[in-house]
Amino acid sequence: MPVVVVESPAKAKTINKYLGSAYTVLASYGHVRDLPPKDGSVDPEHEFAMTWEVGSDSKKHVKAIADALKDDNSLILATDPDREGEAISWHLEEALRKRRAIKKDTEVKRVVFNAITKSAVTEAMKNPRQVDEDLVHAYLARRALDYLVGFKLSPVLWRKLPGAKSAGRVQSVCLRLIVEREMEIEAFRAREYWTVKAMLETPRGQQFEARLTSLAGKKLEKFDLENSTAAEMAVQAVTSRDLTVAAVEAKPASRNPSPPFMTSTLQQEASRKFGFGARQTMSAAQRLYEAGYITYMRTDGIDMAPEAITAARDAIGDRYGKEYVPSSPRVYKNKAKNAQEAHECIRPTDMTKDAAALKISDGDQAKLYDLIWKRTLASQMESARMERTTAIISSADKQVELRATGQVVLFDGFLRVYEEGRDDVVEDDDKRLPQLAQGDKTAKKDVTPEQHFTQPPPRFTEATLVKRMEELGIGRPSTYASIVTTIQDRGYVRKDANRLIPEDKGRLVTAFLENYFRRYVEYEFTANLEGELDDVSAGELDHIDVLSRFWRDFSAAIAETADLRITEVLDKIDEVLAPHLFPPTEDGSDPRVCPKCGAGRLNLKTARSGGAFIGCSNYPECRYTRALSTSGDDGTAELDGKVLGHDGEDEITLRVGRFGPYVQKGEPTEDVPKPPRASLPKGWKPEEIDFEKAQMLLSLPRPIGQHPEDGELVEAGIGRYGPFVKHGKVYANLPEVDEVFTIGMNRAVEVLAEKASRGRGRAAAAPPLKELGEHPESGGAVNVMAGRYGPYVKWEKVNATLPKDVEPTDVTMEMAVQLIAEKAAKKGTRKKKS
Repeated sequence: MPVVVVESPAKAKTINKYLGSAYTVLASYGHVRDLPPKDGSVDPEHEFAMTWEVGSDSKKHVKAIADALKDDNSLILATDPDREGEAISWHLEEALRKRRAIKKDTEVKRVVFNAITKSAVTEAMKNPRQVDEDLVHAYLARRALDYLVGFKLSPVLWRKLPGAKSAGRVQSVCLRLIVEREMEIEAFRAREYWTVKAMLETPRGQQFEARLTSLAGKKLEKFDLENSTAAEMAVQAVTSRDLTVAAVEAKPASRNPSPPFMTSTLQQEASRKFGFGARQTMSAAQRLYEAGYITYMRTDGIDMAPEAITAARDAIGDRYGKEYVPSSPRVYKNKAKNAQEAHECIRPTDMTKDAAALKISDGDQAKLYDLIWKRTLASQMESARMERTTAIISSADKQVELRATGQVVLFDGFLRVYEEGRDDVVEDDDKRLPQLAQGDKTAKKDVTPEQHFTQPPPRFTEATLVKRMEELGIGRPSTYASIVTTIQDRGYVRKDANRLIPEDKGRLVTAFLENYFRRYVEYEFTANLEGELDDVSAGELDHIDVLSRFWRDFSAAIAETADLRITEVLDKIDEVLAPHLFPPTEDGSDPRVCPKCGAGRLNLKTARSGGAFIGCSNYPECRYTRALSTSGDDGTAELDGKVLGHDGEDEITLRVGRFGPYVQKGEPTEDVPKPPRASLPKGWKPEEIDFEKAQMLLSLPRPIGQHPEDGELVEAGIGRYGPFVKHGKVYANLPEVDEVFTIGMNRAVEVLAEKASRGRGRAAAAPPLKELGEHPESGGAVNVMAGRYGPYVKWEKVNATLPKDVEPTDVTMEMAVQLIAEKAAKKGTRKKKS
């Protein structure tokens, strides 16, 4: 039987169903080889020779494939239809040749299919080819570039910028986008302006709203009404005049549907409509693809196969009627700069089946499939037809003119199925105007001035960031999710209310790279390099030439930083970020003068932990510090040094340091260089801290009493991991901070006993959150459990954490098996043979 190799066991199971017993279908579990994570794995001195090794967790998968080839001398590589899939096939072939599992007479074929359906798979088997060397060369060039940047630039960061982590080639450019947007927000100064709206009534008693657009015969610009006085004068001008409809104009309009999804637009729309992160979207899409429900989900193509267009048009006619089917199919042209990833858009494999018909049990997958199905059908439907009406209402002397607009949908067209979400908030223009005729007199029911302020540019969401990267030509569809995830995992960026905010560490890294490696974080340079990699995949450029040109200049830039001192780097970053770190004060005083001692100068400092902060040059005499960030100021800076009360001769004060607010008793002296202090627990607001609460914090750890069994002291306190009770060397977490100050001995003994029983295994295991049954392939119970770091799927010795936003009750056996397989592949956990 020919041996067919795909990436995942779920995909293998589906394909095996289509091919039948005539084939042996095995999974490689992703990449089987990688560059060893050490310097020297890419050798620029010898034409960028790359040293590959089979991962410890992949050896058993390669051996399984090699063993299968003993029985049949035919290998079919059926990995995904993009550069990454081509690379996996190439790695497999190379690894098997090295093991001598592929002999001279072994037939090796490469097949690709854009959807895991019976027709697509069987058709692909009839049209095999060889591994595409150009695509492999593009992969090798990209991998070498990322490796060289990571292993040559990251050590420079570690040595010159304490606390900084690694730097990635594309991740650093993505981080720059977020940091620059934040600095735009911080530099923004709101400007006031006013508008005037009037509620008018027609002679027939129907009311409608109009906006003042012309005053004193002059068209109003945005900032013409700059304050309340000007707005009130405009209101008086409107109220003191009779108004008449001067003109009514109705124009037909139409709206066309959006094209079908590609990777980036799917991520954007899933973020807008469901709040999905890029990783969450791609994880759900991967499972839909492997189940055969959608076409391949990593693509920057928006064209659709002719047979799929026909199927979509038939489904539209059957469901909604022939009037919703346009006379000719809609054809979409690709706008991506170098569409290379795959052949087609993301669409359902069966247009007649919606999410309800497929009975998809997983919540994320059901939502995403419904989105893809609706967008695909809508893309082939008739345009929506509207009528837009504009009415001009003016005074007899033409000194005042108002405008009212409305829109009526005459035929909903594609809007019956789907409407694309928007990142920007726009005024609702779908209001319907009452019947108006030229010469109608309108009564004024209400004239209202409204105050507005200009708004700063919004922070990026994952969706808008992906959109901006796509516009700039940075990254490719298969990399967007990992890029956005990586900069969050490194602590350079945090996500708050779905918005991406740069951390201090991310600001410093960006400032360092912009000053010492500016070319390599430039948008145009990165986009041009991506273009060259696309040219390599098209066979138009030699990948060694691309690498040589990059390395020549990059290695020189690395060498130039060899003699840099840390103080020199900090001084440079301090100088570059000065307008941001030390903005002008309202009273015109020097913003660098220490507000505490009045003599020291404020400058940038870093801690070993990587946190950046502003500190006084008179340290240790003056210990003033403040946070680096100025955006979203929570008002704590002005509370720094607030006296809460006196404990004897010592003042108890509220302080704001680089790690957040805390309370302190007394001041540093020669005898007591570090006075007692305590950080504010999570959820405690600095402005609500009083003398009593400060004393409570400073009194911790709080003795509860002697343990009834051994007489040893039991204490309650707040530590690095939150509130706890302690008995000897045993710490047990408490659910609430407030319980630290109220917990008694009985409760403390109970909490400690629960912790001890969990640690020593004397108590029964915690009950599962959900029992899924026996593993369908290997046997053994599969359950969803509650863990310290969140819910997880447990099977034998494999524990696989659930993705964020996935509820334990929503987990299905199919999802659990996939998570277990992925975890086993990563950790090399041995699975029992079926």
